[in-house]
Amino acid sequence: MWTNVEPINTRSMLDAAATAAMTAPAGRPPIERRRRLSPAALSVTNQKVGRAYSPIVIAGAVRLADFVLISSIGICLYLGYAAKISGFYWEYIAAILGMTVAAIICFQAADIYEVQVFRGQVRQMTRMISSWAFVFLLFIGASFLAKLGNEISRLWLSAFFFAGLAALIAERVFVRALVRNWARQGRLDRRTIIVGSDKNGEELVEALKNQDDSDIRVLGVFDDRNDARALDTCAGSPKLGKVDDIVEFARRTRVDLVLFALPISAETRILEMLKKLWVLPVDIRLSAHTNKLRFRPRSYSYLGEVPTLDVFEAPITDWDLVMKWLFDRVVGGICLLLALPVMAIVALAIKLDSPGPVLFRQKRFGFNNERIDVFKFRSLYHHQADPTASKVVTKNDPRVTRVGRFIRKTSLDELPQLFNVVFKGNLSLVGPRPHAVQGKLQSRLFDEAVDGYFARHRVKPGITGWAQINGWRGEIDNEEKIQKRVEFDLYYIENWSVLFDLYILLKTPLALMTKSENAY
Repeated sequence: MWTNVEPINTRSMLDAAATAAMTAPAGRPPIERRRRLSPAALSVTNQKVGRAYSPIVIAGAVRLADFVLISSIGICLYLGYAAKISGFYWEYIAAILGMTVAAIICFQAADIYEVQVFRGQVRQMTRMISSWAFVFLLFIGASFLAKLGNEISRLWLSAFFFAGLAALIAERVFVRALVRNWARQGRLDRRTIIVGSDKNGEELVEALKNQDDSDIRVLGVFDDRNDARALDTCAGSPKLGKVDDIVEFARRTRVDLVLFALPISAETRILEMLKKLWVLPVDIRLSAHTNKLRFRPRSYSYLGEVPTLDVFEAPITDWDLVMKWLFDRVVGGICLLLALPVMAIVALAIKLDSPGPVLFRQKRFGFNNERIDVFKFRSLYHHQADPTASKVVTKNDPRVTRVGRFIRKTSLDELPQLFNVVFKGNLSLVGPRPHAVQGKLQSRLFDEAVDGYFARHRVKPGITGWAQINGWRGEIDNEEKIQKRVEFDLYYIENWSVLFDLYILLKTPLALMTKSENAY
């Protein structure tokens, strides 16, 4: 749907500063200090927005459905008719699979695996029918040249053509209804904010809005300037606030793309803004629609006809996200079943050791700074529980029970987080460890101690991670420990793969045995 090119390597230029912080008035529970948004921005964030569906995954799912549908019809017709008359031949099965693959290739060549095409009716059907007919003409021609015409059942071939065509039409009608419903819900929109509320921004918004069948939905514009150059509206899109407001705005509502309307020549200004925005799990691009300097077409990625330069891409998207979801559910489910006997023993030991519940929930940072409840085995005395983790557990901490000391050392207290992975879906098996929202280094919150701390929240947190198997776990009592955690977490995010997840998961038991000196 849109073309991806290699992102510009600007990470080395960024010395990003964290944007959120916590504060607690004396004598009161700690509360979060959140940035105040403008009324225009709040009107957008208050709208109910569903999770986005990937057009790439939708197109891939339709391809898979086409393959299963066509091959199943061909094989069923063959087994139900031709095989009973002339006997079973594997050559028929090979021919059916070959025709199925050829049909999908022809559909791809006809550009009917696009979400915009799925929404239509006439264009989709005419292209599909002509491609389907071409595949059969190709098969008939190949059979004639190979002198196999007398060996192929004409009734089976005719039935395969008409039944397959009817099934494909019915499938496309269903897909069209589904896609149109998703479009009405906004799940196919690419929710976009523009940086730069001036003439360039107005031209960019107009160019995006004037495109047919565009999935770009402009939410509004942001600009730091308060002088006459900053417009209150750009082509009908309101100014929502300043650039410093974008991080808070993107954490209150779904934002998929941040698009800079500033000229590339404004390098210093752009870099200052990127320092604030790269911690978000969104695509960030520079619009090139007004630039006089033109690169080769392959240097750009396009939003319709609008050329852009990629700066940052949201990590783990499209099929990668599907693979990680499957990995978490399948492998997480297996791990949970294997861990149940151990969890039962730990629960019994906790109950016998000290009064209070076996499990407790703790508020932690999730994806994009979302607050999530993480399950853990209770390791502190119940009357000294610290659900916000405002005080770090230290060596020989009197709050820790006898059983708690053992399960913290071996990380058995983390096993209930498998429920978060398998049932709630707000944790992954592997990812940056979710820190408590009140986690501190001495008197400073973690985001105040480490630049770019919140960038580790661009992916879903995990039970174990790259930092943990490299020894960076347990008590955080100096800046190096939290900096190293963030450094290893960012490396994981940039280099993620399913095999990397599997490697970390397999290395975790060994790391728990050999690198537990900081766990108390």
